[in-house]
Amino acid sequence: MSTTSPDKEKRKWTRLQLAIPVFVRSLDENGKQSLEFATAVNISAGGALVVVRRSLAKSSPISLEIPSAPIGSTDGVNRSSRAIRARTVWVAHLDDYHLLGVKFIRPLSTDTAAFPRTQLRKASSAV
Repeated sequence: MSTTSPDKEKRKWTRLQLAIPVFVRSLDENGKQSLEFATAVNISAGGALVVVRRSLAKSSPISLEIPSAPIGSTDGVNRSSRAIRARTVWVAHLDDYHLLGVKFIRPLSTDTAAFPRTQLRKASSAV
């Protein structure tokens, strides 16, 4: 008797069940850039499940941007690190919404912090 389930999860990264507001930038069928406020309902280092109002074609290149509050000086934080390039790998159409399974062009890094440790120490001692 086999102990492996045929439904076993085969994902490379664990998904986090979080509702994260995101801006989705994409190109429409006429090549015009569009911007939509949406929600990522789960996310991993390799991709996300995003709920949008506007349908996108499978394999559409997109950019996810997570809005953040201004935090003062951002030395060491690269502006481009706020935009995550991705492409849709599947689309499911609901009544008023569309689910996008997206794969990040480059997996999110879990090895490096956004702020150097020296800045974190300075920030925590200022509190």
